[in-house]
Amino acid sequence: MAGDKAELVFCPLGGVGEIGMNLGLYGYGPPRKRQWIVVDCGVTFPGPDLPGVDLVLPDISFLEEQIDNLKGIVITHAHEDHYGALLDLWPRLKVDVWMTPFSAGLLESKRQGEHNAPDIPVTIFKPGDTFNVGPFSIEAIAVTHSIPEPVSLAITSPLGTVVHTGDWKIDPAPSLGPITDETRFRAVGDAGVLALVCDSTNAMREGESPSEEAVGEGLRGVIEKASGRVAVTTFSSNVGRIRSVAEAARDAGRQVVVLGRSLKRVIDVATELGYLEGLPPFLPEDDFGYIPRENAVILCTGSQGEPRAALAKLARDEMRNVALSPGDTVVYSSRVIPGNEKAILETRNLLIEQGIEIIEDTDALVHVSGHPRRSELKKMYEWVRPLVLVPVHGEAAHLVAHGSLGAMAGIPDVAQIRNGDMLRLAPGVPEIVDQVAFGRIFRDGKIVGDDKEIGVVERRKLSFAGHVAVNVVLDDRNDLEGDPDLIALGVPEFDARGSLMEDIMIAAAVEAFRSIPRQRRKDLDLVAEAVRRAVRAAANSAWGKKPVVTVFVTQ
Repeated sequence: MAGDKAELVFCPLGGVGEIGMNLGLYGYGPPRKRQWIVVDCGVTFPGPDLPGVDLVLPDISFLEEQIDNLKGIVITHAHEDHYGALLDLWPRLKVDVWMTPFSAGLLESKRQGEHNAPDIPVTIFKPGDTFNVGPFSIEAIAVTHSIPEPVSLAITSPLGTVVHTGDWKIDPAPSLGPITDETRFRAVGDAGVLALVCDSTNAMREGESPSEEAVGEGLRGVIEKASGRVAVTTFSSNVGRIRSVAEAARDAGRQVVVLGRSLKRVIDVATELGYLEGLPPFLPEDDFGYIPRENAVILCTGSQGEPRAALAKLARDEMRNVALSPGDTVVYSSRVIPGNEKAILETRNLLIEQGIEIIEDTDALVHVSGHPRRSELKKMYEWVRPLVLVPVHGEAAHLVAHGSLGAMAGIPDVAQIRNGDMLRLAPGVPEIVDQVAFGRIFRDGKIVGDDKEIGVVERRKLSFAGHVAVNVVLDDRNDLEGDPDLIALGVPEFDARGSLMEDIMIAAAVEAFRSIPRQRRKDLDLVAEAVRRAVRAAANSAWGKKPVVTVFVTQ
């Protein structure tokens, strides 16, 4: 029967049609009995439309339905958008996880910092290793990216090999780690590659990315020329950049003070694994006051304008032991993640007001992306020679640009898919054969759930129009026992004519109550609803907005 024929499928639950929250599924077997593996398990970060939410996670309800056939999770590298959901989602899946030593070290460090975090069983692999997960043989191929030990995966099944690139670029001179392994990619290509599932982040940018070595020289030039302190902010996971800053500081006769919990955690793991050997020790913030101004380099978190990160606190002069002065320099050794522009600009303006010079990648070569531009993508096509290209890791514009590039380069089939699409890669031509549940769930404090479960829908309403609580007390004759008590939060004190909003809403509540016939006042739910509607309507008439109204009726 056709339905019993084995198939090879790929199905993303996150990261395709968006930047971040990467989670891809590979399945092999007949449609009713596929065996699955997960590649990456990432998060994205909430915007202002999700007040109070800490992290945004992929909805794995489809995966939970396949739990008996789930064989494992493989992580390509330890960026939050590729591994950051593990601690929250693993308890729902409880399968083995495969990671490189650096990724496993960061996971363990994060686990120790979180109360009641799960103890996840991790199998360590290194670039160049081959291992089996379920029906798949997986080879980890070294690539270059802005973090230690990133890998692409050559995933082989009886129906062919898929190269899942993860995040990568071609850098002939990285500051640490091996270069992208062209020899292995070519060998895998020679053996035959069915599909290339490939990073699209920079598919709209021509040429090739500069090397990390060149960024190190750019940072060195800035630090050597500066007369005062230099603060450098970068992504905390970019160990190569951390090393470049430390080397430039050392050669300029300066000492590095580290600010930010995530940076300290990464430095601890990287030091343990030998990635920061040969460097002078990083100093804690308590030592800042002992360093002459011209000898200080501050390495800090906060490149995206995060209000609680070290750079924002420096800009607001809220650090206990560390401060900047007019004439100091702040270097943004990072890119702007879409959506963070306003927060970054606010922090920069605070720094500029203090007389601090700002240097970004338009002023000097102080940052380079960890993702491939168009010329690098073409090289990957030449090495791997896939029959099918599946653009992933990007928004719609990136995916379409990548697909067009692949088609122009002569790849026979380009499969444009989005989150939730189940793509059959083999047998036959690539085709979307199903659509599965996908979406977003949220971590809010210690709770993980959808927007209704964690209350973010109501919280959003509260953030727009506030909350009014009304307490109506009835006597034994079902009459009001005095005026209702009313507390309003987030509501204006007066209307446009100068009348107290509280008085307006209390009057509406009393009028609504008195309009109810005495015999019907026994129905306390009816009373509560009548008062609720009246108070909302009165607020809307006086203010133009409808607050959330809660009414309590007691007798």
